Amino acid sequence: MVRRVPLSKPFINQEVRQAVLDVLDSGRFILGPQCSEFELELAGCAGRKHAVLSSSWTAAVYLLHLAMNLRAGDEIIVPSHTAFPSIEPMMHCGARPAFVDIDDTYCLDPELVEAAITPRTVGILPVHLYGHPADLDPIMAIAQRRNLWVLEDCAQAHSALYKGRPVGSIGMAAAFSFYPSKNLTVLGDGGCIVTDDDRLAERIRMLRDHGRRSKYTHEVAGFNLRFNEIQAAAGRVGLRHLEELNARRRGVAARYRERLAGIVGLPGEREWAAPVYHMFVVRTPWRDDLAKFLKERGVETGIHYPLPNHLQPAVTSRFNRLPTLPRTEQAAGEILSIPIHGQIEPDEVDYVCDTIIEYFKRH
Repeated sequence: MVRRVPLSKPFINQEVRQAVLDVLDSGRFILGPQCSEFELELAGCAGRKHAVLSSSWTAAVYLLHLAMNLRAGDEIIVPSHTAFPSIEPMMHCGARPAFVDIDDTYCLDPELVEAAITPRTVGILPVHLYGHPADLDPIMAIAQRRNLWVLEDCAQAHSALYKGRPVGSIGMAAAFSFYPSKNLTVLGDGGCIVTDDDRLAERIRMLRDHGRRSKYTHEVAGFNLRFNEIQAAAGRVGLRHLEELNARRRGVAARYRERLAGIVGLPGEREWAAPVYHMFVVRTPWRDDLAKFLKERGVETGIHYPLPNHLQPAVTSRFNRLPTLPRTEQAAGEILSIPIHGQIEPDEVDYVCDTIIEYFKRH
């Protein structure tokens, strides 16, 4: 019988089940007390005044861009090596992603930011990819000098630290995702914006709920992009366990580093970073063959991401003057995400390592 090792696994325990049942008994289902408490807890975790929940990361950032008055023709500096939703909201506003290459942590290379700025540039969107923080100090220095805003993409980096500070606490605002594979999940789609800006937070709250502050008075045309009580209750339980689950991820990453050093390329890690390893990504020129070998032996893998955003059809059909990004393009052909989550067992980790080592012994 082939052993099965999943790539990721959402956190569900008896506390989560009971929290969901309690909401069912409460009769409150949309933007109730669970949502309010979850927002307060998320804001505290990120070191912010406000957290505003919405139906997904994409929806939350779209509402943020509207609240910021992002306009058609504006440009935002962003890595190409990230999930497509990082650039989707700006494109819906008519703004243009200005793609920049990555460093060895797979995050935006700050040394390339200045050269990407044009008279149309309004902001920078660094992505804390795979749970490793982007190098924010030089990015923030450039942004301050050039009068640009910084929006942190924290979708994969819940409670990661940059020089001792929580990611999400440094830019003008930040966005988190709670998709089922994330370090902190609400067992479905969900996202939030965190910020210290009172006006932005209030505007997003209105826009997510039909443009209103009171039930029957609509001040602007908004949307139905609200959050629900069941998922908030599940998320609150997950947040209480986040640090221990992240600690287990770090332990898994250390074991992978110990056993796979010199066999596959390992992810970069800076001394100032406390990453949370949403993904553990290895590299090899024989990526596709290794993935097939692992699949045959029950080990699930992923590629995050096989087609960089500057080469996506939705981008190439719309924009010209797209860059060549050699590090991004090489990485896209070599990266492989191997199983990691907060509940993975040590023997599963060793099985993954044994299988990878077996592949390279054979080949």
